[in-house]
Amino acid sequence: MRYVIDAKYIGDYKLKIRFDNGEVKVVDLEPHLDGPIFEPLKKLDFFKLFRVSKDIDTVVWPNNADFSPDFLYDIGRKVNEKESSVDIA
Repeated sequence: MRYVIDAKYIGDYKLKIRFDNGEVKVVDLEPHLDGPIFEPLKKLDFFKLFRVSKDIDTVVWPNNADFSPDFLYDIGRKVNEKESSVDIA
């Protein structure tokens, strides 16, 4: 099982996430915002309110929406940590 160590907003519905194994991946969550719990995340202002929860080792939002860290890892695109947000988009 993977764990989210850090996450940074980089634009649209994309997060740059560092996992416990040191890998950094860009995760685009836009296609995964289905269902009532994820509906509020479609508003970018709300989407940007995420934080990394050390209790459950993933990103969470104020309405308690979260994604499994393994899911985030699986859908993420591996990037070089030094890539800027411009290079990642």
